[in-house]
Amino acid sequence: MAKSDSHQELTSTLHLGLRSVVGNSPADHLADFLATASAEEREIVEKTINGDGKSAMIFIHRGAQKGARFSIAESNATVGRSSESVIFLDDVTVSRKHAVFTKSDNGYIFSDSGSLNGSYVNNELVSEKVLVSGDEIQIGKFHLIFISAMSN
Repeated sequence: MAKSDSHQELTSTLHLGLRSVVGNSPADHLADFLATASAEEREIVEKTINGDGKSAMIFIHRGAQKGARFSIAESNATVGRSSESVIFLDDVTVSRKHAVFTKSDNGYIFSDSGSLNGSYVNNELVSEKVLVSGDEIQIGKFHLIFISAMSN
C-alpha cells in the first residue's frame, strides 16, 4: 500500500480587499483622514498643503505602520519591501520593488513597478497616475494618503 503524502503544500489566494469608499473624490479622502488625525498630523498636513510644492507627504492611515509618515522630496522615491526603499513597507503583500513616486513639472506621478498584487489609487487598479492631494493609494495591506501643495 502506498504511503499517503501528509506533507502536501497548501496554497491559497490572498484577497487584499478594497477599502469601502468614503467619498467620490480625493478631497473626501483628505477630509476623512483629517477627521481622525491627531493635532500634530493636521498641522503637518496644513504645512504641506500650504507649502511651496517642493515636497509631498505620504501618511499611512491603515495597516501595520499606521501613523507613519514619509516626506517625498527626491525626484524618484521608491516604495517596497526592500530595505533600500525610501518608503519601506514590511509585509509579504508588498513587492520588493513595488512602486515609485516621481516628481515632474506637473506634480507627482505614481507608477506601479510591475508588482505582483498591483497598486490601487482611489480603489482603481493603476499602472501610472498623476496624483492630487488626498488621493488614497493601496499597496498590499497598506492604505496611504498622498498630501501635496494645493494649486491655486
